[in-house]
Amino acid sequence: QVQLVESGGGLVQTGGSLRLSCSASGVAISFNTLAWYRQAPGQQRELVAQITGFGRANYVDSVKGRFTISRDNAKNTVYLQMNSLKPEDTAVYYCNLIQAFSGNNYWGQGTQVTVSS
Repeated sequence: QVQLVESGGGLVQTGGSLRLSCSASGVAISFNTLAWYRQAPGQQRELVAQITGFGRANYVDSVKGRFTISRDNAKNTVYLQMNSLKPEDTAVYYCNLIQAFSGNNYWGQGTQVTVSS
């Protein structure tokens, strides 16, 4: 059974930093695409950052230069380093894995990030 467990969310002031972690079990993250999404109240879930099995990263324009996605295949964990946080970054952040060979899509339970002004 595949499980993704996020951690690292919390309350931070504008300009602060947080590092989110997503630990996977039941599947090796190697060769798979991993992503972080976020959903603010009343808004649709949006893709924040994605990293492919080859290590290529993509970001939504609003976080470019501030957020960094990375992966540690040995620890079976993906990270999202978030710097220079803004109130508009407030949302529940979700980890996502797309399995390369099956196309199956897995989600974590989410972690709340709140940025105070």
